[in-house]
Amino acid sequence: MRWTRREFLTSTLAAGASGLLGRTGSVEAEAPGPAPPKITSGTDRVPLGRTGLKPTVLGIGTGTRGGSEQIALGQEGFVRLFRHAYERGIRYIDTADMYSMHLFVRFAIQGLPRDQLFILTKTMAKHPEVAKADIERFRRELRTDYLDCVLMHCMTKGSFPVDMRPVMDVLTEAKQKGRLRAIGISSHGLEPLRASVDCDWIEVQLVRINPFGQHMDGEPDEVLPICKKIHATGRGVLGMKIYGETGYESREKRLQAIRYVLQSGAVDAFTIGFTKPEQIDETLELIQEALST
Repeated sequence: MRWTRREFLTSTLAAGASGLLGRTGSVEAEAPGPAPPKITSGTDRVPLGRTGLKPTVLGIGTGTRGGSEQIALGQEGFVRLFRHAYERGIRYIDTADMYSMHLFVRFAIQGLPRDQLFILTKTMAKHPEVAKADIERFRRELRTDYLDCVLMHCMTKGSFPVDMRPVMDVLTEAKQKGRLRAIGISSHGLEPLRASVDCDWIEVQLVRINPFGQHMDGEPDEVLPICKKIHATGRGVLGMKIYGETGYESREKRLQAIRYVLQSGAVDAFTIGFTKPEQIDETLELIQEALST
C-alpha cells in the first residue's frame, strides 16, 4: 500500500482526534487507558509502558545497515555523534550485539550519569546458556552494572513464545537479579508481530513503523492495528525504521514519517540511526514542527 498525500492527511487528521504519543486510536475497539503525557519536544522523558522506565521520545540508533554506517564513523566519530545527541538532550541509545557497536557505545557514554541514560541492547541467543553468557558479556562490554532493556532480537516465527521460552526464562531471572530492568522482543515478520499480542512475557516491544511500508513487517494498514493492540496491553512500544533504512529523499517525507509515528497512538518513543549531527538537529526540529501542528 502506498498512500497519496490526500489519504495521508485524512489519516493523520483522524489520528489527531485521539492525540499524540500513547493514545489509543480506536474508540470503539480499545478501552480507555491512562492519560498520556503531554509531549512538548523530542527530548521529553516518556513512560515506557508499565516498566517504570522513561526514555526520551527520540533515541539514537546504531544499526543502520546492520551497524555498518555507524562503524564507518570510527570510535571517535561515533563518540562525537552521541555526545552531540546528549548535548541536545537525547538520553536513549539503541544498540545490539549483532551490530558490533557495544565498545563504541561504552566510550560514548563514559563519564556520563548512568541513571540519566536509557540503554537498550539485543541478544540473538537461541539457547539459554548463550543468553546467560550474553548478558554478562554485554554488561562487561558496555561497562555497566545493569542494562535498561534487553530484547530477544529478530523474532521471525509466530511460534517464538513457545520456541524461545528457555531464553525468556533466562532474561526473566536476570531481571529479578537486577541485571536487566526490562525485557522484550524485536519482531521481523507479520506472524511474530501478531503472536506477540498475546505474549504477556513481553514488557517492551521494538516495532518497525513508518507510513510508507518500507523495511516493515507488513503494510502500514496491517502493522499499525497490531501495534495499537500491543500498546493497549500496557506494554512499552518503541519504534524503529521511522525513516526506512537510511532516510527518505526529502524533508517533507521525513516530516510525514514523524507525524505518522507521533499520531499513531501506538508508540511511546522511537530510535533513528543517525550518522551526522545535522540529522539529529533536523529530526528534533521535525518533531517540534509535528507537535505544533
